[in-house]
Amino acid sequence: MTRLLVFGASGFLGEQVCRALTADERVTQVIAAGRRSPAVGVPRVQHDLVTGSAGQLADLLASTRVDAVVNCAGRLAGTPAELLATNTAAVATLIEAVQTIDARRPPERPLRLVSFGSAAEYGVVERGRPVRETDCARPVSAYGVTKLAATRLVEVAAAGGRLDGIVLRVFNPVGPGLPAENVAGRAVREIRDALAEGTSRIRLGPLGAYRDFVDVRDVAAAVVAAVFAARPAEVVCNMGSGDAVPTRTLIRLLADAAGYAGEVLEADPPSAKSPGVDWIAADLTHTTEVLGWAPRYDLAASAEATWVHALTTV
Repeated sequence: MTRLLVFGASGFLGEQVCRALTADERVTQVIAAGRRSPAVGVPRVQHDLVTGSAGQLADLLASTRVDAVVNCAGRLAGTPAELLATNTAAVATLIEAVQTIDARRPPERPLRLVSFGSAAEYGVVERGRPVRETDCARPVSAYGVTKLAATRLVEVAAAGGRLDGIVLRVFNPVGPGLPAENVAGRAVREIRDALAEGTSRIRLGPLGAYRDFVDVRDVAAAVVAAVFAARPAEVVCNMGSGDAVPTRTLIRLLADAAGYAGEVLEADPPSAKSPGVDWIAADLTHTTEVLGWAPRYDLAASAEATWVHALTTV
């Protein structure tokens, strides 16, 4: 049986991860670490990954006696320094703390670390060919750079035999609890306001880029698989649907789920998160081999669940 500590448990990914873990019969207990308690009822301990030291974190890992750590914490926007502190330095601290605890545990029972990467690590890829984990990563934004740096830290420690880690390189997650920081989350907010106000158009940025959207519930299922998977030789696993679709397809599905027939104007500036990336999809071959995982939800089901959840959080 397994005890787990989840960072970022009250966030978009973390909420679903906690739900999936608590539902698994192999899991004895899930403990949330962070500033707020998640909606799902799990005990919480107070610890800030950004400001806390590796020593403090090691003490927390020792006191909670966990067998695995899942890091769902991260920052999508902010200054380069803010992104670096949250997306990279915090992971470095986590790795150091896990290694400290591993030195006290039997070699055959290291702590498993599951962390999240991002498709933004890849940057511009060849159009029409799903990207593989072994392809060259050339991020084109500060966000992508900081996520890639964290991934490399996990890879280096794992390659040196100093860490039992897996990085789930998540593409574009959608589904219940979608935050407003991305275009789909903003679309949900704009559609909800338009319906409430009786207006017939909303404004968004350009929607022609092709993206690989993956349901957050599928991501959560992959975390469960990653916690219990055998130690992989290559630690990075793509986490997507395997298909690239125009972003406007998702927005239209969200509008249909809401019963909104108004106009969607693509008049606002583009996002700075992945500039110049007009097409990307995940090759899931390695992920399937390592985790035995495949996505279950199609995009229409994800859009429906996104909208239903938005209605319950007004």
